[in-house]
Amino acid sequence: MKGPLFYSKILLFGEYGIIKDSKGLAIPYNFYNGALKIDKNLSETAKKSNQSLKAFAAYLHQLTINEPALVQFDMDALNKDVEAGMYFDSSIPQGYGVGSSGALVAAIYDKYAKDKITVLENLNREKLLILKQIFGRMESFFHGTSSGLDPLNSYLSLPILINSKDHIEPTGIPSQKEEGQGAVFLIDSEMVGETAPLVNIFMENLKNEGFRKMLKTQFNKYTELCVESFLKGDFKSVYTNTKQLSKIALNHFKPMIPEKFHNVWQQGIDTNDYYLKLCGSGGGGYILGFAPDYEKAKEALKDYKLELVYRF
Repeated sequence: MKGPLFYSKILLFGEYGIIKDSKGLAIPYNFYNGALKIDKNLSETAKKSNQSLKAFAAYLHQLTINEPALVQFDMDALNKDVEAGMYFDSSIPQGYGVGSSGALVAAIYDKYAKDKITVLENLNREKLLILKQIFGRMESFFHGTSSGLDPLNSYLSLPILINSKDHIEPTGIPSQKEEGQGAVFLIDSEMVGETAPLVNIFMENLKNEGFRKMLKTQFNKYTELCVESFLKGDFKSVYTNTKQLSKIALNHFKPMIPEKFHNVWQQGIDTNDYYLKLCGSGGGGYILGFAPDYEKAKEALKDYKLELVYRF
């Protein structure tokens, strides 16, 4: 048995800010994907995934008892499949900020949820919020807390505009230009990041009035400008505002940036060859880059592994 594919995602703008109701923009990233599979002869990796699914199934069973009105699963079918050797066959790197647990959550909901909200129906705001809430509760198993956005993005496989916690909608983004000079890209930090400890640092920082003020007047302000200009296709403004976000991250989110990238981060700001920002919670995994001239950025970052996401 092999289920449908669910893709990774990239939160282009909104990391951390969406926790405090800023705008955000998430896009599917089809380079990586995962699907549920059943096999009798499991590799070591598949065995680990199967064990994790066993624990996840127990968590979901408890969720349906605690919040029966929110979601119900066909637990008999899920437990039977886990016993038969089901695992999540995924190329999505874990701890990299591209939604590995989100794709798994979407796959489980798709296959085992009763009365599920499907992608084919008219997805009004209310249905999207219900899905986001369900996915948030499900993904909390992996991260302690979750907004539910990663699984939602993976489930719908559409760009999602986050206006606020209670207002999300599918959106269109400017189409890619194959020969475009500008680009969004990923840098592989070659380190795994852990979401929960970094979110805890952020939540601690929020107790500081100065940090809260910075978030509201600077970080969220530039995030919203980035989202608006990206959706309009005004990439000149995207660069101007991403540069500001890059500076703010280096000043106020240093623990989330791997130390070996502090200089390279500053170098981008100084030269304007590229601007780096956090991809997901940071701490490792991927770092997101924006370049007015991708060839120039590649030359400046030739010591690192780059992956192209989007050209314009």
